Parts: sequence; structure tokens; C-alpha cells
Amino acid sequence: MTRTAVPFPASHDAAPSWLAGVGLRQIRLTCALVLFTYLLSHFVNHALGNISMDALQAGVVIHAAIWQFFPVAVIFYTSALVHTSLGIWALYERRQFQRRAVEPLQLVLGLSIPALIVAHVVAVRLGENLYDIDRSYPQVFAAWIGSPLRLWAMYTVVLVAWIHGCIGLYFWLRLKTWFRRSAPWLLAAAVILPTLALLGLFQGQRFVAANIAAPEWQAANLGTGQVGTRAQQDSLAAITDNLLIGYVVLLLLVLAARGVRLILERRVGMISLAYGNGRTVRVPVGLSVLEASLRHRVPHASVCGGRARCSTCRIRITSDLTALPRPSPRESFVLSRLGSEGDPAIRLACQLHPVADIAFVQLLTPHATSANVHATHPARIGQERYLACMFIDMRGSTMLAEKRLPYDTVFIVNRFLAAVSQAVVACGGKPNQFIGDGELALFGLNCDPQTACRQALRAAALIADNVDELNQALRHDLPEPLRFGIGIHGGEVIVGDIGYRDNMVFTALGDPVNVAARLQDMTKSLSCAAIVSDDVFASAQFDANGFAAHDLAVRGRSAPIKVRAITDTRQLTHDAAQHGTAGT
Repeated sequence: MTRTAVPFPASHDAAPSWLAGVGLRQIRLTCALVLFTYLLSHFVNHALGNISMDALQAGVVIHAAIWQFFPVAVIFYTSALVHTSLGIWALYERRQFQRRAVEPLQLVLGLSIPALIVAHVVAVRLGENLYDIDRSYPQVFAAWIGSPLRLWAMYTVVLVAWIHGCIGLYFWLRLKTWFRRSAPWLLAAAVILPTLALLGLFQGQRFVAANIAAPEWQAANLGTGQVGTRAQQDSLAAITDNLLIGYVVLLLLVLAARGVRLILERRVGMISLAYGNGRTVRVPVGLSVLEASLRHRVPHASVCGGRARCSTCRIRITSDLTALPRPSPRESFVLSRLGSEGDPAIRLACQLHPVADIAFVQLLTPHATSANVHATHPARIGQERYLACMFIDMRGSTMLAEKRLPYDTVFIVNRFLAAVSQAVVACGGKPNQFIGDGELALFGLNCDPQTACRQALRAAALIADNVDELNQALRHDLPEPLRFGIGIHGGEVIVGDIGYRDNMVFTALGDPVNVAARLQDMTKSLSCAAIVSDDVFASAQFDANGFAAHDLAVRGRSAPIKVRAITDTRQLTHDAAQHGTAGT
């Protein structure tokens, strides 16, 4: 097939860039965070039962004051309705699961929560709103004693809701740079908090069981104003049954709709997806390319699990582009971050739902499972984050090697790289790669962009001091002092392990790394010690007006980049030190 380059027409009512990045997954995440916050608050309240019934009752007053405050209540109930609706939609819409055990488990647990909690919500919330019934912990525990099924349903929903929320948080947080360090603490909290909550409920139930037979306790806690009349209880029970039946019927209708969709898709016909390696699969219309790969067990890179939070699943269409559906706002947002929105042949496999035969190639080759299995250290998954990237190169190493024995040259180069690396580490950076007599250093792996840029500027000044000390130590052995060139640029990059099996290297990939390398190379033509982009100075809040400004055309970029040429990097010391850029 031949590929026809047909760009998508520009939209006249394009949404703002931040709005284009918002999709169903972002809405689901926001609602989930609201509900998880409520869950945390409620579990802390339950845990007070380990102290006393009075503490439990005092806690629920505070809990209710927060969550029944009208603006907060609106946010909470809206989040609950939207999150449940999106869960039901996911049951219909999701065709393949990236993680075939965990993701279906999370969906099943989430859909079971409304069925488990409906009786409690009707008895407490509707009972109060419809009949002014003031039901609290003593009344709930008394009902459990009369109906053990309610007791086990509540214990079950505590565990189900918590596990469901923790799975969702894991999928969200696992790509964060701090997650690996925080994971043990988060796991401890994930075990301790529900345990304390369940123990608190158990202690509260024991207290009620010990006092429920006393007439004075019954008179104080089981009056009609607290549990309702028989007619009111029957009415609330009927509402509970109807809601439960309606919810089950809704789920059955969704499952039936999935079956109808499958039949219709097969009647409409199948389409062919041709991979660049010669493999072709046939799938029904409606599947995304990534779902088709998962269904037919074709390896396909997808770090975020098909959530359009990364671009690792992207493909290049090599067939006719005219039949492709337009990119969704979320897909357009991700592609614009890559600078690929102008090329209609680049698409995200998780977002592209082809309606006709297509041929494509994967732009990122997926890691084979066996490769990671045999690795000595498991590969760290790719993460997108802001880094300040610094390239440092030793000048004149070729001439140095011509006049010296190889071992002598290696000794001097190692001393130079040691001097550079010491400066980088002292300022909070990480020496990352050594290329001959050059080095790539990364700043910002464990800090914010402002601190990263300040650390890089401080390191550039300290490198000059360290190289001066090295020149002094080797003055009798060098025909002329060692010199260096530095390029610094910052921006969003992908960091992760690159390589194969035991030969995995942690590094950064992206435009900022390439630009830093180009700037370092341009120090030769500008006869300066360092070239730093204006973006780095701006992020560091560093006044760079004292340095010569240039608009440099950098190979690989369509527009020039604004930079500052620095003759002596020690000029960065004073202002950088004032900003506190020393390593943290």
C-alpha cells in the first residue's frame, strides 16, 4: 500500500492546551481521589473505636461536619455518581486489559461496591433526609447484631473499597519518581489503616453487644427518632431492594449490550491490521490498535497501560491515511507534547480505532519479557519528568593522545572526569554517561525544576574550580592546561533503563539532552567555556543579562534557541550561591 499524506484540517474551535489534556481518565482519577479522601476520613473515624465509643461518636461529628458541608457534599456526591458511571461505561467499553489479572479485579471490585453499600447509604442518608432519623454508630452496630449478614457485608465493603482504591493509586503513582522510595511506607499505611478501622468497628460492636440488653441503653439509643418506625424501616428496605435490583439489571443490560455489539461488529465485518514485521491480524471494527495487539498477543510497548499518559505505544501508519478517524483531544494533546501533531501518520495505538484495513510500524520496540527476566537488576520503567541536562567535554584530548602513551592518556582523562563528577555530585546532580572524554550529567531526578537548574549552574562554576586544581596538580606533566566546554539545557525528558538483559543503563532521552550536546559543541565556534539556554536561567531565576546573548540554530530544531555564552563559568558562582543551589 502507498501512504497518502493528508493532514487533518485545523479546528476553528480548538480547546485550550490544558483542556485538551483532560479526558475520561483524568475525570475518573479526579473523582477517585475525592472518594479515596472520603475513605481515608471514614477509616480514621472507624479507628477511633479502638479508644472508646465516645471517641467514635466524637469523630463522626467532625467527619459529618466536613463531608455534609454543602459545597463539599456536592463535590463528593458528584464524584461518586461520575466515578460509578464511568465504571459502568468501562465495563461496556473496555475490550482488552493490559494487565489481565489486576485490571479486571479492580473493575469487579469497583462495580461491587454500590451493591454492598446501598443498604447502609439508604438507612443512614435517606433515613435522615426522608424521615429525620438520627442513625449513628450505636444504631448501626445494633442492626448488625440483629442481622449478621449486614455485619459481614460491611466488613467486606471496607476491604473491597480499600483494595479497589489502592490498585487505582498504584497505577497512578507507580510512574512517579518518588514512588520507589515511598512504596514501603505506602504499603505499611495500606495495611495498617484498614486493620485499625476493622478493629475499631469490632470494638464498637462489642461495646453495643455488651449493653444492648439494658433497658436504659435501648431507651437512649433505639428510639423511633434513631431507628425509625416499623413503617419507615419497611419503606427504606423497599427502597434498598429496588435500588439493588435496578443496579443488577443495569449491569446485566451492559453485559447484554457487549454481546450485541460483538454480534454487530462481526456482521459489519473484520478489518486487517498489518504490522511492519510481516504479521497481519484480523479484528472487528471498534478495537484500538493496542487492544488488537493484546488480543492476539503481539508485543506492543505501552508503559501507561493504554491510558494515553505516555507515547510509548505510538505507531507510524504506512498505508492510506484518508480512512483514519481524527485524533481525539487527548491523543492530540500527547502528540503535541512530542511535536508530532503535524505528521498525520504518527498515532497512538491505544487511541486509534481504525475502521478500515491499515498497515503500520511500531516506533518503539517493546521489551521481550524474557529479556527483563534474565536481567540482574529489573528494568526501571520509563518516566517523564523535567531535568536540567549538562554535557561536559574535555578539549584537546586528541592531541593529548597523539603525544602520550595510551595508559597515560587514560589516566589524565579519568582525572578530568573525576574532577567534573565530583562537582556534579557536590551540587546534587548525577553523572550519567561517559562518552570518551565527555560526560552527561543530569539534575532534577529528585527535586523540582527550579532547584535542578540552580544546581546545574552551580556545578558549572565548581567544575571550573576543580579543573583549575587538576591543572595545578598536573602542571609539570601537561604541555598546556586542560580546558572544557559545557552545554546546559532543560526540559521534559524520558528517564529509564535502556539496553538489553544485563547491559541495561539508566539514562535520559529527549530533545533537552540533544540540545545540551549541541550547545556544548557550539562552545568551540563561540570560543567560550559554556553555553546555557535562557530557559535554564529563567527556571533558576538567575539574572543572565551580564552574559552575551545569541539566537543559535540548533541541528534538529526548526526554530533558533535563545542562549547565553559564558567565558568563565566561575561567574555563575556568586548569584547561584545566593539562590542556595548547593546540593541538597
